[in-house]
Amino acid sequence: MSDQQSAPSQGATNEVSHRFVETNGIKMYFAEQGKGPLVVLLHGFPESWYSWRHQLPALAAAGYHAVAPDLRGYGQTDRPEAVGQYSQLHLVGDLFGLLDALGEEHAVVVGHDFGTQVAWNAALMRPERIHGVVALSVPYLPRGPVSALTGLGQALGPGFYMQYLQEPGVAEAELERDVRASLTRIFHWGFGDSPQAQAPTGPVVPAGGSLFDLMSEPAALPGWLTEADLEFYTAEFTRTGFAGGINWFRTIDLSWELMAPWQGAPMTPPALYIHGDRDGSVRLPGMDQLIPNLPYLVPNLTRTVALPGVGHWTQQEGPEEVNAELLRFLAGL
Repeated sequence: MSDQQSAPSQGATNEVSHRFVETNGIKMYFAEQGKGPLVVLLHGFPESWYSWRHQLPALAAAGYHAVAPDLRGYGQTDRPEAVGQYSQLHLVGDLFGLLDALGEEHAVVVGHDFGTQVAWNAALMRPERIHGVVALSVPYLPRGPVSALTGLGQALGPGFYMQYLQEPGVAEAELERDVRASLTRIFHWGFGDSPQAQAPTGPVVPAGGSLFDLMSEPAALPGWLTEADLEFYTAEFTRTGFAGGINWFRTIDLSWELMAPWQGAPMTPPALYIHGDRDGSVRLPGMDQLIPNLPYLVPNLTRTVALPGVGHWTQQEGPEEVNAELLRFLAGL
């Protein structure tokens, strides 16, 4: 079970409250603020509820009940040991169990990075419970003839970082050797002003190398990240380690197999897609074809928004722009 400590309130989140609920066989920790229609915020890797610290007060002020959980494997939410318990079916089940525990039939879901998969798949599997989907960084990726892990591995080779993360214990040992330094490198690597924004080949670990061959040690923190922010993330991952978050990557093939019943199912809820124009994720192979054709895959897509100068950490790098787009989308539902 998770360690039950209180998360510190910082800056704009000083009115945020925190609690646990039981969902889908695990105990889930979440932050919440405001009253009104439910908006659930789903973080990516390596993050936590805290990545939504700029959105919680903005949504609450606009009349929404904003809920940002630590997802399975992260923060104070439970971290099952078995890798197979991190499939998309488990993660989507956690989300709907959260809605049930809150007594809510419907929600708008907002996902960033890997959290977008949970948001999109929730809308695919139970569209009657999802009023809308907002995806940050990663667009809708319909199930193809092979998994994303296999497809990108074929395109970029065995050094593609998702392939590199597959071996149990290897990436964890690297990242946990100095958690603060690891997070500093990762958060700078994805920043709009970092070299990854112009990398022509994608995130590929050289043969015989390590994750840190991708990520140089920065001279200073990226502009969006304060010392207090870094301290919060460092404390969380020092306590939990990285295995829970990395296990999401290790179930990509399993999730692809389990999602076979939804092959070709329509993506019907209203949706919004936001990405930074300097996000390396949108330069991965195939994205130049996928993103312009997203309206064909998501018929009720209202807008695709590219935020100038923003990298991968979308809602943290461009909080005001993301908040404005979120509120505009919510007002139109």
